[in-house]
Amino acid sequence: MWLSRGARRPGSAVVVVAALAAVVSCSPGGSAGARTAEGESARPPTAPSRATPPEPVPSPTKTYPLSTAPRTIPSVRAFEAARGPGWRPGAGSAVVVAKGSESLADEGRLLAGELKTRFRSSGPVNAGDIELALSPGRQGAAESYTLTTRDNRVRITGPDEAGVFYGTRTLKQSLRSGGSVPEGVVRDRPDRPQRGLNVDIARKHFTAGWIEARLREMADLKLNTLGLHFSDDQGFRIASDTHPEVVSAQHLSKEEVRRIIALAQSLHIAVVPEIDSPGHLGAVLRAHPDLQLRNTQGTPRQGAIDISKPGSAKIVDDLLREYAALFPAGWFHVGADEYQALTVRDPAASYPQLARAAVQKYGPNARVKDLATGWLNDRAAVVRAAQKKPKAWNDGFFRGGVVSADKNIEVEYWTGKEYGARPPQEYLAEGRRLVNLNDEFLYYVLGEPNQFTYPTGRRIYEQWTPLVLRGTTAVPAGYSGQILGGRLAVWCDLAQAQTQEQVAAGIRMPLRAVSQKLWTPGKPALSWPQFNSLANTLG
Repeated sequence: MWLSRGARRPGSAVVVVAALAAVVSCSPGGSAGARTAEGESARPPTAPSRATPPEPVPSPTKTYPLSTAPRTIPSVRAFEAARGPGWRPGAGSAVVVAKGSESLADEGRLLAGELKTRFRSSGPVNAGDIELALSPGRQGAAESYTLTTRDNRVRITGPDEAGVFYGTRTLKQSLRSGGSVPEGVVRDRPDRPQRGLNVDIARKHFTAGWIEARLREMADLKLNTLGLHFSDDQGFRIASDTHPEVVSAQHLSKEEVRRIIALAQSLHIAVVPEIDSPGHLGAVLRAHPDLQLRNTQGTPRQGAIDISKPGSAKIVDDLLREYAALFPAGWFHVGADEYQALTVRDPAASYPQLARAAVQKYGPNARVKDLATGWLNDRAAVVRAAQKKPKAWNDGFFRGGVVSADKNIEVEYWTGKEYGARPPQEYLAEGRRLVNLNDEFLYYVLGEPNQFTYPTGRRIYEQWTPLVLRGTTAVPAGYSGQILGGRLAVWCDLAQAQTQEQVAAGIRMPLRAVSQKLWTPGKPALSWPQFNSLANTLG
């Protein structure tokens, strides 16, 4: 307790003096008369002296744990850890495009807008900045990038604009999942060149806004291909100048399509159109019933065009040329699947006009399937003349005929249930290049008809790989180089079974699983619950 003034202890002044002396002795530059540690007193100075300034005491260097790879979907393929604070945007941060890399301005502006930082098309790279640059000599694999975080700066380089763009997606996701970009170096590239989504907008009308939202979602997942199946029995969904009579009431205008394409190009996504033939042409045939395929009893076959009639090739080629000019992507899908003339027991007996046309065009041993193969080759030639690489479904390729499908047509493999079913190894053994749309894992069919079930992200994540082309069995790894990638496919057989919002929700996790399996080879490091949690964190 405190003592009152009147109750001061004897000798208290001596105690205070002694305490002050002790303080001086402990202060840097204190009196030379201070008591030594051994209890001896030095001679007091004869005159006051100026204290010597203290030596600066360095602050301890902050140490950091070794960094860990950024948490992203898809996961990065290689990360060189380092010690350091990493990077996060600050008040003065800017996205800067390096000199000589001016073509990255769009990528820079997009990232700056997303991060709410400034953008500079040139100039110095200051602390807190992100620099985007094309690799000297443009060296490196297509779509690859290197992301280096050091000295409170981030530098993203790549051999092409797409690679640098994917580096910005890694940065964006890293900030969202961990709050910062970890110190160190990411070196990343895709396992497969074609990665994406296929949407049947023919059976069900999807708005331009819905498609644009899917493009933005795909871009953050480093997916680069959107297939649009816009012609089928139920509808023809893009405006036409050459044949407006075939267009459905609900459709996309060409201006809407151009807007979709412009967004896709800015996100490094190719939009691949599909006009399926000689089957799936019901919407076209409603306006041109004279071209409908009919059997000997005059019964029409749904969606099938009579490929023995010259007018059939003319209308389809008119449409192929029109939309090849509208879509700038390097591919055009010409369909070729499920031609109903080939599903009957005896095609020649049911459709003698097709049998006659086959013999007339390809010789006495030609059959109806040869006429169908010739149709495929002719349509492929039309889009090739428009500087497009043709794609076709695997059930448009037949074995053992006098006519063979052009080897330069990319096979989109989806089923093992086709006419004259051929295992995927047969296509690969012929040297053909395939894209994986395995209906066992990758078909999201509205209403789940014909024993289809909605695919789950977990099943794709845990069981599917690009080598699993048919069913659940992988083809030999030696064929891996011929498998170009894959796409999740939305088919709208029962169009009213889901709204477009329900479709978006339903494909959310399957699309993320596909992204992971096409970008980073091998078994994923995260368990499915961990992957699902990360997806929820990233949004």
